[in-house]
Amino acid sequence: MAAEGDFLARYRAVSNKLKKRFLRKPNVAEASEQFGQLAKELKQQDCLQYAAFCNLAMARCEQTLFNAPGEALALTDAARFDEHLQAALNCYGFAIKVYIEMNQPVMAASLCLELGNALKEMNRPGEAIVHYQRAAELQTQMPIEALLSMGEMATCKILTRDLETENENWNKLKYCTISCLAFFQGAFLDIVAKCEISRVLLLMLLEPPPQKLLPEHAQTLERYAWESFDPHSQVTFLPENVFLLLQSVVMACQEKDTESLKSLQTELWPFLTAEQNHLLHLVVQERITPSGQGI
Repeated sequence: MAAEGDFLARYRAVSNKLKKRFLRKPNVAEASEQFGQLAKELKQQDCLQYAAFCNLAMARCEQTLFNAPGEALALTDAARFDEHLQAALNCYGFAIKVYIEMNQPVMAASLCLELGNALKEMNRPGEAIVHYQRAAELQTQMPIEALLSMGEMATCKILTRDLETENENWNKLKYCTISCLAFFQGAFLDIVAKCEISRVLLLMLLEPPPQKLLPEHAQTLERYAWESFDPHSQVTFLPENVFLLLQSVVMACQEKDTESLKSLQTELWPFLTAEQNHLLHLVVQERITPSGQGI
């Protein structure tokens, strides 16, 4: 097994095989294999930084051999092992670029999602947004996956409190979803429902004045107004009890009835996602502390 102390010696020994000799071509394939083996041994010893270093060397060998799939895999392994964030980001970026050049957008999108998820778990939602967005752009041939990536981007927008922009994102996401319903009715209904609930809660939180209310947002609020309620035109993609509770939230907000809001928050809690419950919490807090300290 490779020990951390003799890492450089073994690395140099493999690297020396890549030097050009008189009348002899270097055996790049053999060097690549040996770099890969050394990386595996170092990984087993939890020497992840050194393992990443070897994977990068392996990626360079695969590039020399014009083996794009091998290069992309080595770069991906280097990114996963590298303990330095910027170095890992660079490795992911190079691997994504290689997959795009290979005309494999699905693989590129999967790495974008992996990177976005890692940044989100590291409490860096603002940095994760761009990678979720890129994943969605690469998933044009997979509408369900693209919508899920957009949903992750929307979640990060909420976590970064970029609520003004996020309201438009949920609006866009909902209409992208509806445009696909004719083809994938069942698969998209849950996403449409999630978009509708999140958008209503965001509108309650932002409280845009009538003169700044977009027509589509006004139409959304009209669906939840008692005076315009028509049981035959109820939002069909929401369960009736959720629709009625959400309608009550809209009315309580308009009436500034904080006690009713607190009660509705308890009733709605089981039906909402974690981010929707967070939004509803902010709505309630905003009514309790109207100065905005709740946000």
